[in-house]
Amino acid sequence: MRRARLVAVLTESVPAPAGPVVRATAPSGTRRARLDAGVRLGAAVSLWAGLLLVAYWWATGGGFQDLGSWADGLTSTGRLTGLLASLLLLVQVLLMARVPVLEHAFGQDRLARVHRLVGFSSFTLMLAHIGLITWGYAAGELRATPGELWDLTVSYPGMLLAAAGTGCLVMVVVTSVKAARRRLRYESWHLLHLYAYLGVGLALPHQLWTGQDFLASPARTVFWWGLYAVTAAAVLVWRVALPLLRSARYGVRVGSVVPEADGVVSVQLTTRRPVPAEAGQWLGFRFLAGAGWTRAHPYSLSAAPGPHDLRITVQEVGDGSAALRGLRPGTRVLVEGPYGRLSGRARTRRRVALIGAGVGVTPLRALAEGLDYAPGEAVLLYRYSGAPLFQREFETLAAQRGLQVLWLPGHRRAPGSWLGDGVGAASDLGALTWWVPDIADRDVYVCGPEPWADDVRRTTGAAGVPADRFHVESFGW
Repeated sequence: MRRARLVAVLTESVPAPAGPVVRATAPSGTRRARLDAGVRLGAAVSLWAGLLLVAYWWATGGGFQDLGSWADGLTSTGRLTGLLASLLLLVQVLLMARVPVLEHAFGQDRLARVHRLVGFSSFTLMLAHIGLITWGYAAGELRATPGELWDLTVSYPGMLLAAAGTGCLVMVVVTSVKAARRRLRYESWHLLHLYAYLGVGLALPHQLWTGQDFLASPARTVFWWGLYAVTAAAVLVWRVALPLLRSARYGVRVGSVVPEADGVVSVQLTTRRPVPAEAGQWLGFRFLAGAGWTRAHPYSLSAAPGPHDLRITVQEVGDGSAALRGLRPGTRVLVEGPYGRLSGRARTRRRVALIGAGVGVTPLRALAEGLDYAPGEAVLLYRYSGAPLFQREFETLAAQRGLQVLWLPGHRRAPGSWLGDGVGAASDLGALTWWVPDIADRDVYVCGPEPWADDVRRTTGAAGVPADRFHVESFGW
């Protein structure tokens, strides 16, 4: 059979595929990878410098002296937690603003983790600020705090707005907990998550207007108002203006819709101008075909972008993805992006390993076409249940470009294993190093469900792949 000649259905006893030995040389993406590493370091230094600066201003403004009494100490600690919460809230918005330099450096998966950590930290500090300030203003009397909270809310400038903003942020945080996300449709979660912008916009002005730590010196006033203005401008430019301009420039329309498998369709898109996307990246799509167009849906490219065409392949898991099957040719499409660093930008080695599960093979299919490699330098490990996606296309890439394709059929064979039940009884680590002996010398690109990707991360780490050469895009929101 043709398939048998080109690929192997692996078992414990199947030997590793042979390929020409090519001396590893740094690809063109190395320079960009180093630049991105510098940006990540600079972002971390800037964040900690900002937090330390805010703490320094609090200390020099009498923060430590106020700790000498119970009521003043509560108020002073409340001021500090409020300042830190305010800074982290603005950082959180910047992380959501799709600023290109941050998107390129962190990638969607890492940026989402940082955003989640910063978000929960800022929310916790904000609650501490409310409680401590109120308790302190109530002269340290716990029983008097409810009345004091009401008096502060209705009497102080901007406090009603702050209360409304706090309510929005509470709603966003509650629906961001994993248990809540599992019960929500993506469309509902996306709509609720937008209230984070409103929450930040309403919660901070009371501090800018009346907070002594914001107004104590021209330097502090400029810092806080400047940070607020930069954050607002980033959202307006990168989340609103630029997507509209790019959509008008590219003129993206639906070309055709092609069924790929049960519940999976590919949408071929035409463009008036080339979209500056790389294989493996994703874009936010709004299909102007009825209800739901206001929500951008993130879909990875499933083929290397052409001068006037893009392709996405989507599994029907919600209202938005299910509606794609009914799209008509010519439907206009608004786009955001491209985003993500599951692309040649992250590459530092000539040899690469692509590891995907189910429909997660989508961006890896684009990478297999778009990356530069010689025969034997790229291997794909694809776990699937049912029929594999893009079988003929992978066979063509194997025949024409020397892509090594290892089919890993079956459902996950056990908790903690990322392999299917059709590959034998060898351990995940033993199987991986048997099939890809030089895995530690490759860049590893992974896409699939988040728990599954975490299992792959543990196995590749045990095989010697360093964290900076493990590039992941997992399904989740």
